[in-house]
Amino acid sequence: MANHKSAEKRARQAERRRARNRSQKSRVRSVVKQCRDALAAGGAGSAEQLRGAESALARAAAKGVIPKRRASRTVSRLARRAARAQAAQR
Repeated sequence: MANHKSAEKRARQAERRRARNRSQKSRVRSVVKQCRDALAAGGAGSAEQLRGAESALARAAAKGVIPKRRASRTVSRLARRAARAQAAQR
């Protein structure tokens, strides 16, 4: 455990940041999963789900919760799935 006042403050800050980051990561995972499920089901709301997932990923990447490249890669894969699903409907 921290012995100095500044170390105690750092520990408190780290705990708050950790909780915030965990919450953000969990939200991103949930939104991406919902988007994948919507694309698999082929519903009409899949485009909105894709936009929501893209927004959540961009926000998490901007805040440093996840790496920017991972966010970009995930958005790209989701968009590719959406394009394939749309082509299959035609």
